[in-house]
Amino acid sequence: MRGMIAIALAAACAAAPMQAPAQDWAPTKPVRIIVPVVGGTNDLVARLVAPKLQEVLGQSVIVENKGGAGGNIGTDMVAKAAPDGHTIMVGYNGPIAVNVSLFDKMPYDPVKDLAPITLAVTAPQFLTVHPSVPANTVAELVALAKARPGKLSYASIAVGSASHLTMEMMKTAAGLDIVHIPYKGSAPAVTDILGGNVQAAFFVPGNVLQYVKSGQIRLLASTGRKRFATTPNVPTMIESGFADFEAVAWIGFLTTGGSPRPIVDRYHRELVKILNSPEVRDKLLAVEFEMVAGTPEQFGEWIRTEILRWGRVIKQTGAKAN
Repeated sequence: MRGMIAIALAAACAAAPMQAPAQDWAPTKPVRIIVPVVGGTNDLVARLVAPKLQEVLGQSVIVENKGGAGGNIGTDMVAKAAPDGHTIMVGYNGPIAVNVSLFDKMPYDPVKDLAPITLAVTAPQFLTVHPSVPANTVAELVALAKARPGKLSYASIAVGSASHLTMEMMKTAAGLDIVHIPYKGSAPAVTDILGGNVQAAFFVPGNVLQYVKSGQIRLLASTGRKRFATTPNVPTMIESGFADFEAVAWIGFLTTGGSPRPIVDRYHRELVKILNSPEVRDKLLAVEFEMVAGTPEQFGEWIRTEILRWGRVIKQTGAKAN
C-alpha cells in the first residue's frame, strides 16, 4: 500500500508542472485586437474592452483598425496569425458569416481558420434617411424610389455588412432600384448621409442615435421584431408592410484557428467578465446593444447558422461583392 501511495504522489508531482501552464496561460508579448473595419461600433467595443483586458493579462493590448475588402483584409490577418493567443479580433456579420457567399474567392475559411471566443452583442438596425428626402415612412420611401429608379443611393459600412445586405433585402422585397455606395467603416458612411451625399442607409443605433436627436438624420423603421424602447414611435419593418423582415447585426471576439484550448478559455473567461462589468455593460446598453457574452461553442453554432441565413439572402437578392 505504501508503495502505491508513493507512486501516486510521484505521478501527481510530475503532472503538476505540465498542468499549470494550461490553467494559467498568459501572453508573453503585446496582444493585438484587430478590428476589420474603420470606426463605428466594432471599434467602440474593441476600445472599451482593450484597457480592461490589458489589466488582467499583464501585457499591452493594442487596437488596430485594418479595414478593406468587406472586412476580409483584417480578418485574414487573424486567420493567418500564429495560433499563440497574441492576436484576436472583433468580428461581425460580414467577414465571418456573409462574405463566404458574397465573394467568389475567399482568402480564409471562417469556420476552419478562426476560433470563436464569445458572441459579445447583437443589435437590430434603423432605416435612416437624410432630412432632405421627402419620406417620413417606409411606404413613402418606397414610392419615392419607384418614382426615381436609379436616382437614389444608399450607404453601407462595408460590402457584405448587415447594412449592405439588409438594404438589398428591402430592395428585393419592394422591387426597388437604389444604388449601393459602400464605405470602409461606419464613420465615412454616416458622414456622407449627414451631408446628403447619399439618401438612405441601415445603421445600428450606436452609429446614428445622436444625429437623430439633433434632427440631422430621420428614422423610418427598425429591423427587430419589436420596437426599440428608446424610440417607441418608430415602427418596425414588419409593421411597415415587410412580412418577417428581421435583420440583426452582431459583434463577437475570435482568435486564430488551431489556437490551444487554454488560450480560448482564458480569453473567454476574461472577456465575459469585462463585457458584464457595469462600466462596459452600461455603455453598450446605452447604444442599444443586447448583451450575449456566451460560450465559444454557442458562438460557433451561431456563426454556422448565420452563414446559412445570409447565404439564403445573398442567393435571393443576387448580391455580389463589387
